[in-house]
Amino acid sequence: MSGFDIHIIGGGLAGSEAAWQLAGAGFRVRLSEMRGGGDMTPAHQGDALAEMVCSNSFRSDDGDSNAVGLLHREMRALGSLIMREADATKVPAGSALAVDRDLFSGGVTKALSEHPNITIVRERIDALPSEGPTIVATGPLTAAGLATSIGAATGKDALAFFDAIAPIVYRDSIDMDVAWMASRWDKVGPIGDGKDYINCPMDKDQYHAFVQGLLDGEKTEFKDWEKDTPYFEGCMPIEVMAERGIETLRFGPMKGVGLDNPRTGRWPYAVVQLRQDNALGTLWNMVGFQTKLKHGAQVELFRTIPGLEKAEFARLGGLHRNSFIRSPELLDAQLRLKSAPHIRFAGQITGCEGYVESAAIGLVAARFAAAELAGRTLPPPPPETALGALLGHITGGARAAGQPPVNGHFGPFPPPAGGGRGKGAEPGYTRRAGEALAAWMKAAEGVAV
Repeated sequence: MSGFDIHIIGGGLAGSEAAWQLAGAGFRVRLSEMRGGGDMTPAHQGDALAEMVCSNSFRSDDGDSNAVGLLHREMRALGSLIMREADATKVPAGSALAVDRDLFSGGVTKALSEHPNITIVRERIDALPSEGPTIVATGPLTAAGLATSIGAATGKDALAFFDAIAPIVYRDSIDMDVAWMASRWDKVGPIGDGKDYINCPMDKDQYHAFVQGLLDGEKTEFKDWEKDTPYFEGCMPIEVMAERGIETLRFGPMKGVGLDNPRTGRWPYAVVQLRQDNALGTLWNMVGFQTKLKHGAQVELFRTIPGLEKAEFARLGGLHRNSFIRSPELLDAQLRLKSAPHIRFAGQITGCEGYVESAAIGLVAARFAAAELAGRTLPPPPPETALGALLGHITGGARAAGQPPVNGHFGPFPPPAGGGRGKGAEPGYTRRAGEALAAWMKAAEGVAV
């Protein structure tokens, strides 16, 4: 690894964040990304770094009452590139942080390409390096050769789950004489005006017919070895939810609560929401509509949704298999592979799920590595912080080795003193987290560089 202090494999959100943190600490980084070098994954569309594959949302940005929003806040405090570019490219989405995905990944790519301490190499890595500080951030779509090498190094079979992608619709093909603009409960976010979503209403008969269409529609077929692979609960295909009962969707992504239809003055029986996907407002994604329906079946069924009868699709939904390692068994508290401690893992491959969670673990892995390169030891973030709770959940604690990945939530946090985990306890978590992060950052000043 002549000429570099550390090798990062994978240019997704975790790898990009890790490279930024290490380069900012003064270390020379080789960032290997196979896309752009003749290889592609089943889910990516291009070769930009930090490409957002599934949705364009980082979910809630409310750091006062939401664990993911708190994670946003902590990452901003630690100079996160991912959060900087997300803030620079955000689009209206109520209280959520959603971005123009092309501008976002373009901004990340530009920042990393222009950094003098980072060299981006478009290459596929087929084996874990035998020496030299390394961060593996290849995500759940790790190429076959490297996945085999990881399996050989860990002595464990990779775990896996299915993840799904939602369709994207061209705005000018939506019938706004039927649909209308509104955010649930008219909530106004950091940008926008409380009318940030396109809403397509359904009455009871239309909803029941739609659910039946989901159940009857032609689905992607699994290979024999895939049939026992579970779905990730946070990105469940809509037809799988429909199989759980006729009302499941109406109390999930298709709930009409808090959305007054201006043409009736009432909440619809069910609703399909679309969220802005690019800054120009020409592309809108179907919220919660991840699907494994075959493409022809998607077009046929989704055009039965009121307002989408003439919908044109920029991208249809899809399904891909993700893999993650048994982190509680294989990694130490600093994300190092116990059997080969020169290697750290970061991002979704460690068993977290979500854009911001992936980037957060990239940030933490980089800070651990930076301290080690400087001959020091950085203690983990306190468990009272969102970063510390997420790290602890990945490397041990409440998470069993075979448990499917989870999004950020207050579950892994220690409960606030004198308070429970129920509704209304959130301010106790967030207030305590802010104090704990500030103390950790102060203590780490002489450790992390």
